[in-house]
Amino acid sequence: MHNKVVYHAMKAFQSFGLPVLRFNFRGTELSEGQHDDGEGEQDDVRAALDWLDREFGLPILFAGFSFGSWVGLRACCGDRRVVGLVALGIPARAEGRNYNYDFLRECPQPKLFVSGTRDRYGPVSAVESVVAMAREPKELVWISEADHFFASKLEEVRQAIRAWAQRHFPLLLSQ
Repeated sequence: MHNKVVYHAMKAFQSFGLPVLRFNFRGTELSEGQHDDGEGEQDDVRAALDWLDREFGLPILFAGFSFGSWVGLRACCGDRRVVGLVALGIPARAEGRNYNYDFLRECPQPKLFVSGTRDRYGPVSAVESVVAMAREPKELVWISEADHFFASKLEEVRQAIRAWAQRHFPLLLSQ
């Protein structure tokens, strides 16, 4: 929640005047509960969606980073409240876990994938395979020479999010 990638994604959405919610998954920092390998964390995403829907009643754009992108994509795909999905630094292999993205074959919302060409958790070939299997509409933006945390490249990440959102959601962004 407090890393620079999440912060810059938040700033991209805030620049359109959209309400933004950042949260920690269960068991992270001072949050309650225990890490659940991405299963229970989907309930955390759904609880956040419920809160945003109750508070604002607006269509939701989801953005997640790394593990959060994998969990959020799984929780949000097919949820009618979520009109678009942004996955930053999707992991393919990390810390002994292989991530499965087969669910993206049926994911109807517009999707933006932003990855670094030097991301050790999401090698180029693995990310391209994930995006290739994902249902349209989808877009992949490579940030040249960027690592997993997009060090020194965060403005490019923010610009990619803004450009994608402007192309796909002009009516939402003009409210």
